[in-house]
Amino acid sequence: MTQLAHRFVAIVNPAAGGGRCGKLAKGTLERVRAAGITVEAMETRSAGEATKLAREAYARGERNFLAVGGDGTAYEIVNGLFPEAMAGGKPTLGFLPLGTGNSFLRDFTDRGAEHALEAILNERRQACDVLRLKHSKGEIYFINLLSMGFTADVAAMTNERFKGLGELGYVLGVLTCLAQLRRRAFPIRVEQEPEFDSRRCLFLTFNNSKFTGGKMMIAPKASTSDGLIEYVRWGPIGRIGLLRNFPRLFDGTHLAHPLASRRAARHVEFALDAPVDVMVDGEVLRLHCERVEVLPGALDVLV
Repeated sequence: MTQLAHRFVAIVNPAAGGGRCGKLAKGTLERVRAAGITVEAMETRSAGEATKLAREAYARGERNFLAVGGDGTAYEIVNGLFPEAMAGGKPTLGFLPLGTGNSFLRDFTDRGAEHALEAILNERRQACDVLRLKHSKGEIYFINLLSMGFTADVAAMTNERFKGLGELGYVLGVLTCLAQLRRRAFPIRVEQEPEFDSRRCLFLTFNNSKFTGGKMMIAPKASTSDGLIEYVRWGPIGRIGLLRNFPRLFDGTHLAHPLASRRAARHVEFALDAPVDVMVDGEVLRLHCERVEVLPGALDVLV
């Protein structure tokens, strides 16, 4: 009988990466099986199905999962595991990054699928924080980041018009949103500050890991295992200033800009008047956000 530690449920999004994942997943999973690991593979056919499959597998006792796709696949799986995993036993999540965006893994490697495969085969396991957003209709969980403002606008534009172009599509989304630049207030209070910060800004991000949009290092000081949310704010910079500083978003030096700031926190409260567009681990949602907080070490990841 196969030991539970050597058994995984692989949830495959064949549409990820413009169909690339569907073509490569079978051969990649065979390499995992060839190492003596039992893999039960399940394919998704629609948005949200990975959440349902992960929740059902966790309920029947499975604790080891593989996200075969992009950041969106991992996001859906995490939301199938939580909140039940907070009391029912810590799950493990490995990654086979065959989708368009694989920002979370860039905290650990730039070798993509090959590194991820080695991590699974060698059981390179480490604790990972999970962030929880409470909103007016429930809660969601994520391991990469949540953003609002310009970054969420870019994600929405990229998904709508340029999804099949990978990192180039993200750049095109940035340029399109630049032409209609909006700087808005998203009132927040970090931990026990006496007042909400209602200043206008370009964007706010609440990060567990460093990267988004492929190679964009929004939060260079973020750590996936420090028990903290890395909060990054960029004030109301103009179009020319953003164009000049845009390349700095890829190496993290944008934080040196006088309008940029960051801090680490355990929780952040919102005082929004209405729902807003947010980008969560590559997915664009419209939510009335109330509070984001960290669940330290709630998930093990194979990286």
